[in-house]
Order: sequence, then C-alpha cells, then structure tokens
Amino acid sequence: MSHNLTFAQDQAFDLARTLMVPVVLFQIDDEFGVMISSEYDGEEGAIVHEYDPWCPAH
Repeated sequence: MSHNLTFAQDQAFDLARTLMVPVVLFQIDDEFGVMISSEYDGEEGAIVHEYDPWCPAH
C-alpha cells in the first residue's frame, strides 16, 4: 500500500506490463493498492483505474 498516488500509478503500470495481465489501482481510506484485476473482489467504487497491458491508450 502507498500513500502516494503518482508512485502507485507508476507501479500499477509497470506491474501490468511485466506480468502482461490487467491490474487495478484501488484506494482504501488514504492508501492506494495494486492487484491483478481477476483477483480483485473489493468494491467497484474503490477502483481508481484499471491498467491493461494490451491497450495502447496507456
């Protein structure tokens, strides 16, 4: 978990590109976390962004 959004975004993008799977960046209280999208079972409203390594828009 990270308190810095920019750091969490960078880590999420890097993780998605390294594992070549979609990952979600989510926020709980004032902390940000990253995990593989298929394993995320938290609230949809907590998701800040989903990073898909196959989508060229990132």
